[in-house]
This record gives sequence, structure tokens and C-alpha cells, in this order.
Amino acid sequence: MRRSTLFLAAGLMVCGLTHAVAETARDGVADLGSYAARVEVHPFESLTLTDPQFLTGTSDGAKPVTVTGILRIAKAGSERLPTVILMHGSGGMGGNIEFWQRALGARGISTFALDGFTGRGLTVVNTDQSLLSRTNLILDIYRALGVLAKHPRTDPKRVAVMGFSRGGQAALYASLKRFDAAWNRSGITPALFLPVYPDCSIRFQDDTTILTRPIRMFGGSGDDYNPAASCAAYTERLKAAGADVSLTVFPGAQHVFDNPAGPPQPVVAKGAQTVRACLLHEERDGVIVEGSKDTPFTYADPCVQRDPHIGSDEAARTATLKSVSEALETAFRAP
Repeated sequence: MRRSTLFLAAGLMVCGLTHAVAETARDGVADLGSYAARVEVHPFESLTLTDPQFLTGTSDGAKPVTVTGILRIAKAGSERLPTVILMHGSGGMGGNIEFWQRALGARGISTFALDGFTGRGLTVVNTDQSLLSRTNLILDIYRALGVLAKHPRTDPKRVAVMGFSRGGQAALYASLKRFDAAWNRSGITPALFLPVYPDCSIRFQDDTTILTRPIRMFGGSGDDYNPAASCAAYTERLKAAGADVSLTVFPGAQHVFDNPAGPPQPVVAKGAQTVRACLLHEERDGVIVEGSKDTPFTYADPCVQRDPHIGSDEAARTATLKSVSEALETAFRAP
């Protein structure tokens, strides 16, 4: 009787584990195919710039910094593989980065996840966004392209850039021809740009003149951190200029909806700063101002608010994975 009970308990345990694995494997995350064939850590040189330095293409007086990227090579062998650069947001490298590493790896796509904070002595900047000028992450993306251009397992014609929140802003504006010409020395033109809940609040000069590559943006209608409305307005301006761009907005989805480790219900990101009420634009000499002011914008300006919400959303995450997978397949097979 005792042996039968043990067998029954063991059977139930196996069934439970099998069910749990099957549930998560639907995302292509928990199955064995999501594990990298090889993982490499690549330190590379970048700079810590002010926004005016980046915007005017000037590096005089900039601080050199070593940034790190984690390259997960999806398949064993010697073939050159498609690769997606992943750029984190204000909270640093979190569960959403790991989700995309595994989900894309399961689809045979390598990832290069960048850490733009640690080398600069930072962990998060949510509650003090002034700790790092936002354009630095754009430069980090360009420098990461230089690493991939020299890597024997990366196909330089099949590289995409994906970012989240502050990193989504970097992924979005890395598509500007002006920035690419000033800072990208890699020889790689990304095949696709994938900004996820980016901050679209800054209107840069010549920001509708972009590389001839598609942009696929994703956001949530419930996002009060980086509201999708500002990205919708930018999307319309880009379309009017002839760009291949789309914005998908998921009903009710919150900021960081793609993070499976995030709160299942919306919670306040206590103390986090948001520029959702700011009207930012670039003036001459690379100075960013708010509204009609003629003084440089700072995070002490009255338009800066705090305590936005964040929350995970399985339906939006699954839909984004599907759309991203389809967009990558199309971009990577283009001649």
C-alpha cells in the first residue's frame, strides 16, 4: 500500500511538473530550445555624453566607459545567425530582457543584451532620470553594432534593434539618419527597429528623416509612464514622411507589460519620474527645452511627475512576441 501511495504521489508530481513546463513552453521560453548554445560576455568601449554633446556630434570632454553586452548564440555550429540587440529601460536588466533572450533564442535568433548602467556606476535611474542623459543608450547601441560587425557568428545583414521604455526610446531614435551618420561606425544598418513602450516625448530636429528600414512599435493603452498617445502622434508624422512604421497598442496594458516577472496587477512605481506631461523639443546647439521655455529642460521642471504604474500582461506579451517574430521573419528574409 505504501509503495502504491509513493508511486501515485510521484506520478502526480511528474504530471504537475509536465503541466507546468507545457504551460510555459507555449511561449517558447521554458523548453530546451530556448537555452543558448553558447553565451559570451563582451565588454566594449563607449562614452558618457551630455545630450548636447550627442546631438551636436561632439565627444570633446566625454568620459570613456566600458559597457557590457551578453551575447547568447542561439545555435551550435559556425553559421552566421540573425541577432537582436536588446536595450533595457530605466530599471536596468530585468525579467523582460530574460524573456526576450529565451523567446528569441527558441526561434533560432541570437540576442545581444546590453547593460548601459553597471559600467557607469548605476543600477537604476527610475527615481532620478538625470543620472544619465537618455541619448547615451543610443550611442551604446551603435557601439554594440560594432561588436556584432566583427563577430563570426553574426550575420550583419540580419541584425535588429529592440528596446524597452528608456531603451525603447533609444531603439526608436537609433533609426534617425542624422544620429546614424554622426555616431554609427559599424558598417551595419539594422534591418528592423522594435521599440517597446518607448518614451516618444522628445521632438528632435529632423526626426522624420530615418533610415530606410521598418519600425514596429508596441505600447499599452493603460500605460501612464510612457503614454502611447505621444508615440501615436510621432507615428503619424513618420508615416506622412513616407516611413514604414506601425504602432500596436494593446487595450489596458500597462508599462512593462512584457515582463513575466512583473506584478500581475498594476502597482505604483513609487517615486519613478515620468515626462508624460512634458512637451520636449530640441533647440539649436543640441539643447532640449520644455514647451515655450528657452532654458534647458531639467528633471526639476514642473512638468515632471512621479508615481506612474507598471504591470505584467500575459495577453499583450504573447501578442507582442507573435508580432515581433513575424516582423523579424519578414525583415530578415528581405534582400
